[in-house]
Amino acid sequence: MKRVAFLFPGQGSQYVGMGKDLYLKRSEVKKIFDTASAITGLDLASLCFDGPLERLTDTVNVQPAITAVNLSCLAVLQENGLTPDLVAGHSLGEYSALYAAGVIGLTDAFRLVAERSRLMQQEAEKNPGGMIAAIGLDIDTIKGLVEGVRGTGVVSVANHNTREQVVLTGQKEALNKLSAKVSAAGGKAIPLKVSGPWHSPLLKDAVNDYKKFMEGITFHNPSVPVLFNVTADFAEEPEDIRKIMSRQICAPVLWYDIMQKMLTSGVSIFVEAGPKKVLSGLLKKTLPADDHFEIYQADDLEGLLAVAERLAGN
Repeated sequence: MKRVAFLFPGQGSQYVGMGKDLYLKRSEVKKIFDTASAITGLDLASLCFDGPLERLTDTVNVQPAITAVNLSCLAVLQENGLTPDLVAGHSLGEYSALYAAGVIGLTDAFRLVAERSRLMQQEAEKNPGGMIAAIGLDIDTIKGLVEGVRGTGVVSVANHNTREQVVLTGQKEALNKLSAKVSAAGGKAIPLKVSGPWHSPLLKDAVNDYKKFMEGITFHNPSVPVLFNVTADFAEEPEDIRKIMSRQICAPVLWYDIMQKMLTSGVSIFVEAGPKKVLSGLLKKTLPADDHFEIYQADDLEGLLAVAERLAGN
């Protein structure tokens, strides 16, 4: 039996119309959206299906919206008998992974995401900044460049996505200087359209508030192994998971390391459960070039049923 991993995307995967097909055709999806809307006070169906994109992309809207679509995709896969051997989620997507592994329940997943998005937006308004993607340079080179501009402001690694794709976060002036250094070193620096310096120490004041909020949430031992963004490793104990998740807001996402760990854990089938193909694209740049691996992504009913059928009895 080949080992299957479910991967859940985060912010940046949104598009107007996401989840509509599932919502109209599956009652369990409508329940997920209704639960999310009741907890957040948002009309998530309208936001996801009608937009506008600018409003959907607001942090406090997009985090519960993407989570609702991720969990809807998961529900269809599970209803059709597909279960993972490992799970992971990119940044926001980690909450979908925790739900998939039974660490948190549906209501608590949306409570956590709603509070996370509120705190992140609050801190980003107090400490404005941005993000850039650096392409074509490895992580050690990037870390050296970051050290070279630290005196000009707060700047750090946000996401290590592939061997040569690293997202940087921080204050605008330092990021501008860093962009120039990336270009001078032979890389490419691309400004990202984001509303804050995500995964930055600039958001550190949110950590204690989030920690306090999590005291009211029940965490369970995972029923499926979860690889965590902050450590690129597994954790079993609920208290350990709680601590890891409180750090996630301002710590780097070690996605490349997570994918390497999945490979050493024997995973050869990857299913991206959520909107767009961001994680599938990163995987294609990471996996060895052979026929041993399979990557699937779907966010409509026909596609998800096709994935479940293809992998039935794997």
